[in-house]
Amino acid sequence: MRWLQVMLLSMTTAMAAHGSVTKAVFGKMPDGTEVDIYTLKSDAVEARIMTYGARIVSIKTADKNGKVADVVLGYDSLAGYLADKKTYFGAIVGRYGNRIAKGEFKLDGKTYHLPKNNGENSLHGGTVGFDQLVWKGREVPEGVEMTLVSKDGDQGYPGTLTAHVRYTLHHNALRIDYSASTDKDTVVNLTNHSYFNLGGVGSGTILNEEIMIAADKYTPVDKGLIPMGELASVEGTPFDFRKSTVIGKRINDDSPQLKLAGGYDHNWVLRGANGEVKTAARVYDPTTGRVFTVTTTEPGVQFYAGVSLDGSFKSPSGWPYAKNTALCLETQHFPDSPNHPSFPTTELKPGQARHSATTFTFSTQK
Repeated sequence: MRWLQVMLLSMTTAMAAHGSVTKAVFGKMPDGTEVDIYTLKSDAVEARIMTYGARIVSIKTADKNGKVADVVLGYDSLAGYLADKKTYFGAIVGRYGNRIAKGEFKLDGKTYHLPKNNGENSLHGGTVGFDQLVWKGREVPEGVEMTLVSKDGDQGYPGTLTAHVRYTLHHNALRIDYSASTDKDTVVNLTNHSYFNLGGVGSGTILNEEIMIAADKYTPVDKGLIPMGELASVEGTPFDFRKSTVIGKRINDDSPQLKLAGGYDHNWVLRGANGEVKTAARVYDPTTGRVFTVTTTEPGVQFYAGVSLDGSFKSPSGWPYAKNTALCLETQHFPDSPNHPSFPTTELKPGQARHSATTFTFSTQK
């Protein structure tokens, strides 16, 4: 009997660790296309991913007292996402995440022109980026793989690009694997644009949360938030997060860089080689004890402190998504890389395959 109890306990533990994946219809696009949502469950985390924009809709995890809450901003219906063209909640953004100056770049001696949807610049792939398209989903072990084919000339980008984004959930870690291939020389920079609040949606701002960013340098920007080409030291600046620091401590400092962005909306240059797995950032909420750790193979991370959220969009419970109520940690190649030869290249050629991986790990600290 004792042996049987131990065996059953082992089987139950293994099943819980393995987790489950379920699929349901989340809604329909205006043209009738169905949007599916996949629910990934482990013994520690529940994550929901939908095919519209390959978005993370929710991530539920427990605090230090075992209380479960959703820690990412979003909506409870497809209609909410269709109405919101500003925030990119939870989306995979592309073909080029972040900004490209003046909506143009040169490749193989030819100048390509992109939609200008962020002042004079192109942001997150243009006016109809990957965030606004329905991806094809398929269940994989412990997760879901999303696939999108972006045709030659889509939003001005050359080449037919095939992108795969795979979300897998292992215990307390949600891993995102990106891959892309093309039939013509192009540029690509895919990232996830989830907004996190470790206190839980509706708990207030993230200004009392602490963040560590594993970077000695960052890329200062001009008034359009385009990198000026310099890799500047964080030493002695409000951008020094090498030690865990309260986010709100210096966000209103008299820094020209902070004033340009209205707070933090910058790219940090991560330590370690491009393609090497490394820690990007660690966020800690002292109230709930939740800890959020980001590791990546990408060379940079955009720390965005929700400075443009203005309360015009609300949570399902009616809580306004206002300034500083969430933060993004977008693992990436640097903004405007196609126009900066000294930055790690974002060029992709036929026959090559671009791969990167980012992992979001959730834990608690007393």
